[in-house]
Amino acid sequence: MTPTVADIVALPVVQQGEPEVLCAAGLDRQVRWVHVSDVADLSQLLQGGELVLTRGAALRRSPRRYLKRLARARAVGVVVEVGVDNAPLAQAVGDVAQELGLALVFLHKQIKFVEVTEEVHREIVADQYAEVDFARRTHEIFTDLSTRRASTADIADAAAGLLDTPVIVEDLAHQAVAVAAAGRRAADFLSGWERRSRLHAAGESPDGPDHPWSVVPVGRGDEHWARLIAPRAHAGHGRAAMVLERAAQALIIHRMAEQSRADMEHQAQAGLIDDVLQLRIRSEEEAATRAFALGMAASPHYLPATVRARDWPSDADVAAAQRRTTDLLDLVARAVKAQGHAGIFSVRGPGEVGMVLAMNPARGRGPGGDDEALRHLNAALRRDGVRVVGAGDLVLGVAGSSRGLLDGIRRIPEAAHVAEVAVRLPSRNADVFAVSDIRLRGLLRLLRDDPRVQRFAEAELQALILHDLETGDNCMDVLRGYLELAHHKSALAQRMHLSRPALYAKLARIERILDVDLADGESATSLHVALLFLDGRAAARHGAAAGAQAR
Repeated sequence: MTPTVADIVALPVVQQGEPEVLCAAGLDRQVRWVHVSDVADLSQLLQGGELVLTRGAALRRSPRRYLKRLARARAVGVVVEVGVDNAPLAQAVGDVAQELGLALVFLHKQIKFVEVTEEVHREIVADQYAEVDFARRTHEIFTDLSTRRASTADIADAAAGLLDTPVIVEDLAHQAVAVAAAGRRAADFLSGWERRSRLHAAGESPDGPDHPWSVVPVGRGDEHWARLIAPRAHAGHGRAAMVLERAAQALIIHRMAEQSRADMEHQAQAGLIDDVLQLRIRSEEEAATRAFALGMAASPHYLPATVRARDWPSDADVAAAQRRTTDLLDLVARAVKAQGHAGIFSVRGPGEVGMVLAMNPARGRGPGGDDEALRHLNAALRRDGVRVVGAGDLVLGVAGSSRGLLDGIRRIPEAAHVAEVAVRLPSRNADVFAVSDIRLRGLLRLLRDDPRVQRFAEAELQALILHDLETGDNCMDVLRGYLELAHHKSALAQRMHLSRPALYAKLARIERILDVDLADGESATSLHVALLFLDGRAAARHGAAAGAQAR
């Protein structure tokens, strides 16, 4: 470590001179070099950070001028040896040094200045060599890690080992994604981590002013995506900053390498899916061989699925929109692998990822089978969706499983149709949809903007709507309940709080107004479809109005 003025004063060779500290203002300052001179004006000879050793003739003649020139040259202090008259320095000289912030030490006995310079310079050179050697080792370690494409945890461990202090890699949500404890108990420094990290990001000192953090952002330019933090760095701040900066560079290289590899995999997987859908590949053997080479696992059955966001943000910046969809693709692929499943994936549109899954047999055991595994997968997607792509309301549409991979890929459009309809259905906590879940109501929601369906619905129910508007009657509610309850009149009377004769009268009135026979199956189906369509449009308008009001 670079010696301070106090360290030099404490050396045995200096102690032989019986030093007296006349001004302690700069005793804790580091000494870059020791300069021996009795020249009255050293301002042109010093570069800053020097400790001056002198017999003090110029200092005694004009103490203020001499010390001001040293302060202007950024010296850190003066050691004055006893003069020929053996007279001590006046206390007033110490007051001047105190005013200028210079350490001032008077030696009551003569010493050999050359012994001081030799010992101090030897220590300074050794310290500089140690710093160079430390920088070399740091460079070699992180270069090797980058070459080996080491993980985030490996990079954090290396930084912690070099600094002998815990190192944390946190994401932009202040979650510790990698922790290197450096032999400590993680609980000792991770307690209340998110709160403490947010305080530090706001400019406060979460562990007090005596325990400053060393922090380096990770990313290129203004696009930071993580922070490297050494909350208890024992090494000098310069070392901590250097190590964390090299670790940050290694993390960036690691991320770029992983993204490049992932991009190549995703492009190859998307190309395979397109080749099958465009009928360029018609052989199960060829499709399976290519898929297995891309990380797909052999399975007794394959599950076509599509992930889609309900409210995918629109972005005028095409590059930003593409980047967000790519982030969604990465999120889906990582979630599938984290659950122990295998798959091939392809971006099918903004906020939409199609895939074929080979489900982990261990996850499919139990009463829920694949359904339970899909619910766990979707829960993971929804949990991380907001943080990664700003969209947590993700739905998972699935088609029927296939024994062959070729057929599984061909059924991705079916899963995409399910997801497309599902995003228009009311949000649920567990948004996993199969074909059986969307049924007629989902289809009508998909067609709610089709003017032909709208004309059909209006023609079917217009007379009854006008009747209710003119009379204040509730015939539409009665018809809705009658169709929902599958013509169960007793249950309908109980729901509507009507007597059976009153209900029969209302049903007869509905038949006269619409000129239909409600007992006729086709008539009832036609009315039910029209009613579901109008209810869906009304719900959509209500939802849009509520969203606008919230904004």
